[in-house]
Amino acid sequence: MSFESNIREELAKILGKEWVKDDSVTLYTYRCDGLTLYTAPPMGVVFPGAVQELVSVVKLLHKHKISFIARGAGTGLSGGAVPQDESVIIEMARFKEVHEVDWINRTITVDPGVINLRITEDVQSQGYHYAPDPSSQKACTIGGNVAENSGGPHTLKYGVTVNHVLGVEMVLPDGELIKLGGKHLGMPGPDLLGLMIGSEGTFGIITKIICRLTPNPEKAVTMLGIYKSVHDACESVSSIIRHGIIPAAMEMLDKIVISAVEKALKPGFPLDAEAVLIVELDGLADGLDAEAEIVEKLLKESGATTVNRARDEVERDKIWRARKEAFGAIGQISPSYYVQDGVIPRSKLPEVLNEISAIGKKHGLTVANVFHAGDGNLHPLILYDYENPEEVEKSHKIGEEILSSCIRHGGTLSGEHGIGIEKAEWMKDLYPGNSLDNMQNVRTFFNPENLLNPGKLFPQPGRCAESKSGTPPRNATVLDKSKMVASKSGIAV
Repeated sequence: MSFESNIREELAKILGKEWVKDDSVTLYTYRCDGLTLYTAPPMGVVFPGAVQELVSVVKLLHKHKISFIARGAGTGLSGGAVPQDESVIIEMARFKEVHEVDWINRTITVDPGVINLRITEDVQSQGYHYAPDPSSQKACTIGGNVAENSGGPHTLKYGVTVNHVLGVEMVLPDGELIKLGGKHLGMPGPDLLGLMIGSEGTFGIITKIICRLTPNPEKAVTMLGIYKSVHDACESVSSIIRHGIIPAAMEMLDKIVISAVEKALKPGFPLDAEAVLIVELDGLADGLDAEAEIVEKLLKESGATTVNRARDEVERDKIWRARKEAFGAIGQISPSYYVQDGVIPRSKLPEVLNEISAIGKKHGLTVANVFHAGDGNLHPLILYDYENPEEVEKSHKIGEEILSSCIRHGGTLSGEHGIGIEKAEWMKDLYPGNSLDNMQNVRTFFNPENLLNPGKLFPQPGRCAESKSGTPPRNATVLDKSKMVASKSGIAV
């Protein structure tokens, strides 16, 4: 399907013909996001370049009752940008301006299409950074981070996106332009800003974002604990937290991931280790080395055979590059992977990781683990061959059993990737019906006709039988090799 001629003409009047596309190449390009297992073609793609253009486009689509989705870099991993009901995709890539740095209020105001890492690059020389650091920060946009309430390794200490965004300007689904929040915390009235962050693009389309800037720490100490068992590495996580120490980050990689990053990046991780644990402390220089000695002692007492400390920024960068590019490195050992995103209590890490390993073995596929150990946010990587339909089916089943395990152990469905279409049917396993009704009532307040990003977040009528069978959601199709995005590049989280 493509635009009807009258709709295309009206859109062209607003944007210019070159910014209205429904050719086969464009429709193919925008058929999925980072969750490449599911695809669905949009009606077309439009590229507004100014707020008033966006307002006019939204008003036009609303008038004709055509559904639409705002999309950023497409690095999302829950199908949040996969068009349902042949929606129009509103590509926000042209919104990429940094508007203002306010050093007094320690804020930076940016467009939603600004790449996450660029914010830190713009202010680092002045001693500041933007704290949320998803591993895809070289590619993901801040607008998408706000939509998904993204995290990253250093959110253990510093918090997720909602803790670092003070205000937004956004276009509601009927075209009304509004502002929420401001340049400081504690704005009067209900916290509509906090409600909107993490709503996965179903409340409005963000046009400006006011981000908090965090002073750079005086010093950082990065350690690498090496383990003969994943269980011991998990015990180290609990031991550190139990002693009242909150590191800036605690990240774990298992033996499979270690092998992949060594092949791709050669950071010097030992190939005979069953797991490594990255622990980073930061803060005031005074006392940090003493705290690092305590942490090193705790790591060894709980099972680390060796603890290596980065001697300089070069070694620190090697360690963090290995973590942040680990997903892409998996392409060295598997033609494709399916990443899950569940959260469990830290105390349940050993038990759940054992279950994940058993689930993979039961279905005959390997499951690798690289994840935010400090806050229990798991990212199991299910390795499979996309040329093999049986393995594709198995990967779905493994993912479902992993989510079931997370829920059973007191966890939840997502730490930062979102619900999207991937986990919508699982919401009823986690929340009672009245809670889901209340959530949908809130969405209806912002999005009464469900024209903005339909089919996401909540169970859809007619999908129940599909949700636990490994088959894709409504009007999405499983990718085969001929439709596959090059999986070896990977999307990191």
